[in-house]
Amino acid sequence: MKLSDLLKILPEYNSTAPEVEVLSVTDDARQVHLSAVFVAVPGSQTDGHQFLPQACEAGAIAVIVERAEQVPKDYQGYVQVVGSSRQALNRLALNLYDDPSKSLFCFGVTGTNGKTSFTYMLEAIFSKARIPCGVLGTINHHLGDKIWPSGLTTPGAIELQKRLREMKDEGARAVALEVSSHALDQHRADGVQFNTVVFTNLTRDHLDYHKKMEDYFLAKQKLFTDVLWKSQKLPRFAIVNTDDSWGAKLRVAGAAAIWSYGKNSAADFRYKILSVDFLRTDFELKTPAGVYKSSIPMCGNHNVANAVAAVAAAASVGVKPSVSLQALSRFDGVPGRLQVVPNFKSLNVFVDYAHTPDALENVLKSLQEIRDQSKAHSKIWTIFGCGGDRDHGKRLLMAEKAMVHSDCVMVTSDNPRSEDPYAIIHQIMDGFSIDERKNKVLMEVDRRKAIEKVLKSAKPHDVVLIAGKGHEDYQIIGKERNFFSDYETAKEFLR
Repeated sequence: MKLSDLLKILPEYNSTAPEVEVLSVTDDARQVHLSAVFVAVPGSQTDGHQFLPQACEAGAIAVIVERAEQVPKDYQGYVQVVGSSRQALNRLALNLYDDPSKSLFCFGVTGTNGKTSFTYMLEAIFSKARIPCGVLGTINHHLGDKIWPSGLTTPGAIELQKRLREMKDEGARAVALEVSSHALDQHRADGVQFNTVVFTNLTRDHLDYHKKMEDYFLAKQKLFTDVLWKSQKLPRFAIVNTDDSWGAKLRVAGAAAIWSYGKNSAADFRYKILSVDFLRTDFELKTPAGVYKSSIPMCGNHNVANAVAAVAAAASVGVKPSVSLQALSRFDGVPGRLQVVPNFKSLNVFVDYAHTPDALENVLKSLQEIRDQSKAHSKIWTIFGCGGDRDHGKRLLMAEKAMVHSDCVMVTSDNPRSEDPYAIIHQIMDGFSIDERKNKVLMEVDRRKAIEKVLKSAKPHDVVLIAGKGHEDYQIIGKERNFFSDYETAKEFLR
């Protein structure tokens, strides 16, 4: 694409760019080459303008800036001044990759918990309906057997548009995209034309970034107002969990239809759980298209809620609920989301990504209810830690939730990052009473040893939840990223 053709999408452009070929656009000076355009984006931690000398030295053919005075005086390339570099980056990405979302069924899901499960469930539904569906999210980006690695829940604007184009070129007709609050706050998904957006829930998380719950909520809401409003798709839908207090007050762009889901009597997609065990949940679902009885091969109210959200989202583009429910009745599950660790020791061992107080409570309540219904005299063991360099305020809350719904708790390391892992653990331990620490709580800083100790202590029919890291196959200690998998570690000790 010629530079003039690329830049014409910017409202500030005045038609004076040279007719040179552009091969890439980036906001990372380390990725600049002789045919690249560099966009200097101010960020929360660093300002792209400080890397202009590096980008210019590497041969950028053009730079997009908010402050022209920071461009090196001897730079010979094209300089475009804009009001917002971040918005310019989105526009340029859209133009460079020819707006791939306009010809795809696009689904965006946001919320503290459930995003990954929703996208995998929607993928399973579309597979049943023979609609190739790509998934972009926390675990990876994939379309069928083709997998791209994922660094962020929602990638930056350039990578996002590039991935959508790659998926479209590989044959995708739909994409399911996890949209994080960070991405919404930073306008990364502004260039996606969504058909349907979904709100799962909102509970405490990311307050190291957003500071207040209201700010966290307002960032999430942008998907339903700012982003959905810009979409040219018709019809447009918002699928909202109205069992959640934040969902009940969510504002939605006026041109979009709203479908609610939940257990409450006013929900458009209303479900009721009929029976549940560790491997299966039966439920009834009332929809605008009729009433159905179905099941999913997973346990827990939260998994049924995610399934219902996926059924509603698929219905918004014409997939019958009966088809969706049939697909989900054979769903393979999601890596690290109440993932069962098979064993011959009669233990019920699960690996789950629950790393917030609400997520941990939801998972444990589900396991507790199933244990109690079975009238088994088994214990629930919970292994968890808290990530370093993240919201300190949730550490005591995690301890509280673990204790209320467990018989025994093992506190260990998660991803301590730059923090002292012992200091993190001691902050968590402050959430337990002296009596609880004496009788119900264990502490082991080495996560591998913590898992081994619990699995050796658990008796047949006990329930063991290894929480916090889920699908992750690494542990970050200091600046080192070491291989570590809860699932593989547990499997090793259960042989």
